[in-house]
Formats: sequence, C-alpha cells, structure tokens
Amino acid sequence: MKKDIYIFTGGELKRKDNTLFFDGENGKKYIPVEETDNIWVFGEVTLNKHFLDFASQKEICIHFFNYYGYYSGSFYPREHLNSGHVILKQAEYYLDNEKRLDIARRIVRASLKNMIVVLKYYNARGVDLDKSIDRINSYIEKIDTCNTIDELMAYEGNSRDLYYSEFNNIIKNPDFEFRIRSRRPPKDRINALISFGNSVLYTIALGEIYNTYLDPRIGFLHTTNARRFSLNLDIADIFKPVLVDRVIFSLLNKNIITKKDFVKELGGIILKDDARKRFIQEVNSKFATVIKHPKLNMNVSYKRLIRLELYKLQKHIINDELYEGFVARW
Repeated sequence: MKKDIYIFTGGELKRKDNTLFFDGENGKKYIPVEETDNIWVFGEVTLNKHFLDFASQKEICIHFFNYYGYYSGSFYPREHLNSGHVILKQAEYYLDNEKRLDIARRIVRASLKNMIVVLKYYNARGVDLDKSIDRINSYIEKIDTCNTIDELMAYEGNSRDLYYSEFNNIIKNPDFEFRIRSRRPPKDRINALISFGNSVLYTIALGEIYNTYLDPRIGFLHTTNARRFSLNLDIADIFKPVLVDRVIFSLLNKNIITKKDFVKELGGIILKDDARKRFIQEVNSKFATVIKHPKLNMNVSYKRLIRLELYKLQKHIINDELYEGFVARW
C-alpha cells in the first residue's frame, strides 16, 4: 500500500537517477518513489522541473501549504486514468439541474447523518445532545423538498452551525471554546483546528480523486467556477464529522494539543509547526484504522473508504447505480 510523505522543514526536493530525495536541515532523506502516493510540503522547499517531471512519471501528487498552514495548491500530475466518457457524463450530470441536485441531496444527507452519528456517540456517554440531534434530523427530512443548490446549502450550513455549537459540551475545555465559525484567519483555537483539519481532508480527497476517472474540477454540491477543484470539497463534507472532528476531540481529550500550541498571526490564531505534525500523525492513525464495511462485508481503512465513495459516485453517473453516501456506524 502506498503512503504519504510529509515535509515540515526547509530544504530542497531533488531527483538523482531513479531516486527522489529531500536534502533538508537534518540531512538527506530518500523517498521510495514506487511506494509514495502524495508528498505534503509544509516547510520552505525548493524544487525544479527535473524533479517535477520524474514525480509526474511516478504519478505522485505534491501538495503545498503556506507558512500559516493554509493549503496553497497542488502539483497534479498528468492524469494516468483518462476517460473522456466519464468526464462527459460528469459534466452532463452537473449541467442537468435535476441530476446535479439529486447527487447534491445525497451528499448533504450523508454529511448530516454523520454529524448525528458523532452526536449520538457522545450522547450515549452522558452528554445531553438530544435537542441538536432532533433538529438536524428535522433538516434531513427537508432535504428532498429542496429545489435549488442554495436552499440545500442553507440546510447544510444551519446543521453544521448547530453541530459545531455542541463542541463546547463535548470538549468541555474553556481553552477551546467554540463561539462562531471563522476561517481565514481563524479567530480562536478550536477554529484553527477545524480549518487545518478540513484543509488536510480536502487534500486527501483530491489525492484519492487522482486515482479514479473522475475530474476533480466538476463537483455537484459545490459550484464549479474559477475555483480549481470542487469535487474534493463535496466528498470531504461527508467525512468531516467522522474523521476530522473525531481527531480533534481525541487530540484535545488526550492533551496531545493544548493552548500552548497556538500563536497569534495576521489577526487570527494558527497552529505551531510541531502541533501540525502531531495533528497529521493523529490523522494518519485515524485513516489507517480498519473498520467493517457495512455493505461489502470486508475490512477497509478510512482512507480506502474515500476511494470507495468516489467509485460509487462514478458508478452513479456511468451505470445509473444509485449513489448512497457513506454513513458511519459505531
């Protein structure tokens, strides 16, 4: 199974013969090209065309994050899985309002159900979350009545705001109090964690799309426009509650990340470098976790679940096999 490489220090990414390596502050580290899926760059790194040509040949995506931990962009190699038929069908479903709306409803429904799964998990452990669970369930019941993407996004946004408001009851730590969702820049520590975690998940989803015939520029819930990618945002919405949020709760409940791991920058709050490493380590541990797939009757990792989600979506637009978004079971 291929793995991801993470670079947090400064240095240079190079190619030498048939090998890639990182010449960094702590010496050279060779990159096993046949075993590498993605390279994540958080540090100040230089590279050249010679390196990129070889990375492209080896079908390695390279994702860049800036000094503040925000996603900057990706080197997305030439697609090795090309299908004009799939892209045309994907565009057809996007341009047909009813077909697009149907897929978008299914994505939002799965996203809201996963929020409820998380709330029920903590509800069963003595945290009174019944009111929010009932309210989000009421939004789920209204999804099929939505006639526009904007209306659907409004229900999704209201549900997520309600869901985030319960973080204070779940975390019970005044150092990470949630008030209102803020993004660039995050205004408090909990928002900094949510933003960084979501950015990581968007990037993971993008890397998985690369290994399918789907085009990442054509989403269904998120509008295709000047933004480079949108399908990864759609897929990430389904998995945020069960992957990103559960990782955040774990990091805070175990005191792996504390208030000392944040600094004020640009009028907001960001994670320090070392805390980002710990966050990534926890994410990788979560993604490597194996669960029993509810329909395939087999064990799969959470990362593999994202690929399977994309395959289901592809079958929906190609073979008319109705897509049902993944809903976690605990």
